[in-house]
Amino acid sequence: MRISLILIALLFGFTGLQSEDQTSVIVVTGAPGNEEYKKIFSEWTAQWKDAAGKGEAKFSEAVQTEEKTQKEALAQLIKAEVNQSKSPLWLVLIGHGTFDGKKAKFNLQGPDVSAADLKEWLKDCKRPLAVINCASSSSPFMNTLSGENRVIITATRSGSERNFCRLGGFLAKAIGSPEADIDKDGQTSLLEAWLAASRYSADFYKNENRLSPEHPLLDDNGDGKGTPPDWFRGIRVTKKSADPKLLPDGLRTHQLHLIPSEEERKLSATQRAERDALDIELAKLRATKELMEEKIYYSELEKLLHKIGHIYFPDPAKQ
Repeated sequence: MRISLILIALLFGFTGLQSEDQTSVIVVTGAPGNEEYKKIFSEWTAQWKDAAGKGEAKFSEAVQTEEKTQKEALAQLIKAEVNQSKSPLWLVLIGHGTFDGKKAKFNLQGPDVSAADLKEWLKDCKRPLAVINCASSSSPFMNTLSGENRVIITATRSGSERNFCRLGGFLAKAIGSPEADIDKDGQTSLLEAWLAASRYSADFYKNENRLSPEHPLLDDNGDGKGTPPDWFRGIRVTKKSADPKLLPDGLRTHQLHLIPSEEERKLSATQRAERDALDIELAKLRATKELMEEKIYYSELEKLLHKIGHIYFPDPAKQ
């Protein structure tokens, strides 16, 4: 449905991407530990910066200065961005992590940042939020930060996976790659990039005949549990949640595009937010189809599709 509407939308003119609707990307390049990792992390950061530029997103880095620690710089950036726009806020952590059995941290230059720190700084965030922790021992960040209208990605499935993780490099490459576009809608979503990166990471260890020290997870339904990439077929999860009220992970993540297509750029942040909310309602309706009378189901389906259509083709009389 989405693709058909977008193709037709090419025939019409819509408001372009507005600066006040700009997506924000904050990248944190943590303490590397040695020169080898410093070079690797710098390359990953540069790839995120390049992708943000192509997507006309606002790009910021949390860096240590003489006046403030890297942790203080990060806190300042987050607090300045949490409600600056209706468009998504992306927070990307590139580096190493630790977990002592109780508290998970991301290693910074100077004092480290914990999952609890981020939870506090992000508590008032009303924007769609994606936190992408590419570090080792990153899994505990998911349970702490999970919530409504949030995407949480971790490179590991437990805090005990302490070795260097390669997911971050593959994700930095995939986020700007058309090759990762599974549904061929002209843009690579965060979900598609994560699925591609997870596959590249698994293939790396398989080709090296090594056991993988990382097992990425994705959570966007707010249950804090996460879903592994091998539960997906294409962009859909093949296994259902134990809680019938919960939608499967992946739906909201597929709505986030760092480099939107030309058609997507023609929608304002308000239009995209409305369209995305309706897509979620559509998914909820389809999930309950078997429990509804056929006539009622199709009546509700028609209403939702009609509302989505009006986003792409607004009534001239109401403009």
